[in-house]
Amino acid sequence: MKPAEAITRAIDFLYVGPIRRIIPLETFRYAVCGGVNMALGSLVIYPILYRYVVDGRFLDLGIVMMSPHILTLFMQYPITFFAGFWLNRHVTFTLSTLKGGTQLFRYLLQSAGSFLLNYLLMKLLVEVADIYAPVARPITDLIVVVYSYLAAKFFTFRTGGRAAGRSDETRRKPKA
Repeated sequence: MKPAEAITRAIDFLYVGPIRRIIPLETFRYAVCGGVNMALGSLVIYPILYRYVVDGRFLDLGIVMMSPHILTLFMQYPITFFAGFWLNRHVTFTLSTLKGGTQLFRYLLQSAGSFLLNYLLMKLLVEVADIYAPVARPITDLIVVVYSYLAAKFFTFRTGGRAAGRSDETRRKPKA
């Protein structure tokens, strides 16, 4: 069994009664995959890089000085970018008929928008609101997740109206 199939089966196993009635399968898969990627980035990678790699240092690039919290954001980005793309392509939006290269380019655009939003929110929360960076990071993720989902669903991995799990097998009509 391929890793994507194993991950999909595990997520679908959790897609039970009450959840099934409220959330479409594709949205549930996105939430789980996005949650794992967000947790990996915000709760594991970002704090480790911030504390042990960046360690309070600024990076002078000549034309701009990168603060520790923004430098850490830039370092974390490639890891969560590729993990997120893979999960979206192979687990969440499997019915997309767009070619891989098109998806990757669109995901890059979507991700750039998310990154810009993250950047602006981190600047605001850390430098204006004076919130500790590892605490501000998950807050920004919660705000950006809505933008990311809508962009992924309607632009990056557009499926032409088809949704995962909406076959006759998975649609159960209530008994009268």
